[in-house]
Amino acid sequence: MATVEKSNPVQRRGYNAVDQYNDLWAPRSDDKVQHNTNSIERKEKYETLVNTYYDLATDFYEWGWGSCFHFAPRRNGESVPASIARHEHYLALKLGLKPGMKVLDVGCGVGGPMMEIARFSGAQVVGINNNGYQVSRGEKHIKAAGLTGLCSFVKGDFMHIPYPDKSFDAIYAIEAICHAPDKVAIYKELFRVLKPGGSFASYEWCLTKSFNFDDPIHRKLKEDIEVGDGLPDIDSTDQVLDALNKAGFNVIESKDLAPPDSVNPIAWYEPFTPNYLSITGIRTTWIGITLTHLTLNALERVGLLTKGTTRTHSVLMRARDGLVVGGQNQSFTPMFYFLVKKD
Repeated sequence: MATVEKSNPVQRRGYNAVDQYNDLWAPRSDDKVQHNTNSIERKEKYETLVNTYYDLATDFYEWGWGSCFHFAPRRNGESVPASIARHEHYLALKLGLKPGMKVLDVGCGVGGPMMEIARFSGAQVVGINNNGYQVSRGEKHIKAAGLTGLCSFVKGDFMHIPYPDKSFDAIYAIEAICHAPDKVAIYKELFRVLKPGGSFASYEWCLTKSFNFDDPIHRKLKEDIEVGDGLPDIDSTDQVLDALNKAGFNVIESKDLAPPDSVNPIAWYEPFTPNYLSITGIRTTWIGITLTHLTLNALERVGLLTKGTTRTHSVLMRARDGLVVGGQNQSFTPMFYFLVKKD
């Protein structure tokens, strides 16, 4: 990771974004309950929660993950970038995207999937994102890729999309609606801006039917994912389907694509699994994590990295822990796929 740009919001805003983020998880002085029971407050302050999180995490994401911040099942002999592109193409094919269509990317990050899907389909893609730092990064990526004719950003809250009714031919979301404080409300908003006959496809972060709230390991992994990924809460697959129906959508198909199978035998969480025999895998061993932490702390102390960088790394490692455990026991999925239609 290079030194932090002057435009980095953690440095620019003049307050400690790490403290602000952590405050949303800390039990109040008169409240001794665990962090995950503060989800009501986090939902009320979801814009602050999500914006502060991505102010802190975006540089780390781009350094370690490129411009596409999501997971994908992987085939034998397939690289991680190739699997991610194939995962994006799958949504484009399910939606039947083609030139001339106007498509909304909900929670588009820095635009990696948007650019890939636009290149693959020829459709015009508009990405909505409420984080100014990510929008500025994404606009640079689009210009560098020569895709300004097909891709564009709108800075805005996806709970209140700044477009009139029936504006889009199709909509997709890739691991982004997990940040929404109310699933029914956001699905209703997407229903509003989608044209009649149009389709919406998504990969959602969900708790699976295997999740057990009475199991302390399950409760811990849920909290680790929420804290480490800036989520107000995590809904179950059944809750997501119920919310889609309440919003007015007709569910065409749905499936959890996370469990490994004969076609995609390499688990989505494999890049996060410690492996002393690979360059990428060693980063997630205790040795790799410790060395990274010490290096970041040293660079932070001499002013080459923004204050709070080391603590941000600790937050992201907590996310890594929860994701791996949730993936291994299959109580969590980052890719509950569904295709729905507006009749």
